[in-house]
Amino acid sequence: MHDHDHAHHHGGHRHGAGSTRAFALGTLINLAYTALEAGYGLATDSLALLSDALHNFGDVLGLALAWGAAILAQRLPTTEHSFGWRRATLLAPLANALILAVFSGALAWEALRRLDAPPDVPGLPVMIVAAIGVVINLASAALFHARQHSDLNRRGAYLHLLADAAVSFAAVVAGLGMLKLGWFWLDPVLALLVGVVVAVTAWSLMRESFAQVMDAVPAHIDREAVIGFLQAQDGVEQVHHVHIWALGADEVALTAHIVRPRVDDHDAFLDTLVRVLNERYAINHATLQFERGTACAHDRHDMAPHH
Repeated sequence: MHDHDHAHHHGGHRHGAGSTRAFALGTLINLAYTALEAGYGLATDSLALLSDALHNFGDVLGLALAWGAAILAQRLPTTEHSFGWRRATLLAPLANALILAVFSGALAWEALRRLDAPPDVPGLPVMIVAAIGVVINLASAALFHARQHSDLNRRGAYLHLLADAAVSFAAVVAGLGMLKLGWFWLDPVLALLVGVVVAVTAWSLMRESFAQVMDAVPAHIDREAVIGFLQAQDGVEQVHHVHIWALGADEVALTAHIVRPRVDDHDAFLDTLVRVLNERYAINHATLQFERGTACAHDRHDMAPHH
């Protein structure tokens, strides 16, 4: 028996305007702060402020990409794009990570160039502007805290904004050092540290987003636990062809073949199974194929582990 068409189980978690509002607000707030920080950086010749402004501008671009991806993800499926444009929310973080990686290299290069002859930078404006940055970045990060563990698009924005808050706090400390102790070398050193933070953040996000684009099992799902759950169900003799991957933000798909030869309540069983997969494992797009026997010719072509 092959049971494919249970479309009512496949509804994704769409959040409409609420899904994009945080990206829109975060983008506009950070763009305004970036302009302020860059202006003060130019006025005071502070590389720390200019480098952080450049970093924040990278985040603004990343937020804009994520915003656009969230909008694209709301487009309904078509005959050509049967899953819609949900995958845009996986591609945006990857592009975001690449942008950050480029910026980190530029920051580190300029910081190393200035270490030999750091300019005199007034510490008080650096402290004030950086303190504003701490507040703005923490407030912006709070916009993305909800669902950031299951939504890679939101998680990318959340992590970047937290990193920005930490960097801005370090700039406050550096400004204090320049103001009270005359340690002007703190300005290029801080810029160099910003480059390192950006590089680490970019690498982590790049690795995670690339894995999702390549259909890896989402990090928050234990594949073996899901297989064990399926195998433990009443009448199930074998489970194979198990694939789990992210369709997009907040949407995880599963396909599996279930050998269940001695029962005929497949529809009711499917209803229960799909509901529990959603509630227990956050798998909300499950497609399960039931089989009477184990001699399926296509099994030998499947390179995934058989269970």
